[in-house]
Amino acid sequence: MISMFKPNVRIENVVASVTLNQSIDLDVVFRNVPNVEYNPEQFPGLVFRLDKPKTATLIFASGKMVCTGAKSERDVYRAIKKIIKILRSSGIIIIGEAETKIQNIVASANLSAEIDLEKAALTLEDSMYEPEQFPGLIYRMRKPKVVLLLFSSGKIVCTGARQENEVYQAVDLLYKKLYELELLRV
Repeated sequence: MISMFKPNVRIENVVASVTLNQSIDLDVVFRNVPNVEYNPEQFPGLVFRLDKPKTATLIFASGKMVCTGAKSERDVYRAIKKIIKILRSSGIIIIGEAETKIQNIVASANLSAEIDLEKAALTLEDSMYEPEQFPGLIYRMRKPKVVLLLFSSGKIVCTGARQENEVYQAVDLLYKKLYELELLRV
């Protein structure tokens, strides 16, 4: 049996929706802001990439935006603030504040122990394991409401969280449950 420890968790991607509550002329943005991508024949949104924080934000004429690639909630807010500042300094009028909502946080974790997926599938409620179709066990946790992909190597992917603390809480709860059920092996 292995001893309890703190699993290694890493936020991989934070996705947020943003509402500006106004329309945006994407042609004007494309002409005035360097290094943005806009090809309305292929896709109706403009792509605004930042190096710091490293994100890609889709901006639509409706004033809606989707920010992806951030490694933390804080980085999402920094990216949106920076984009709005760049738009304003490029002559684009932005009225009011952006309404930002975190939609999904994807994280990876390593339990540093192998997981017996066969036994886990029989023991964990709301889990699905079909190794012929997918090598991982899909576990739908109710509280916090996330989906965890468990692999026999002890690696985990967590998706569906809306706050970073939900990721850490979910991984800790999962680890404790697997530990108590003696489903982990070194």
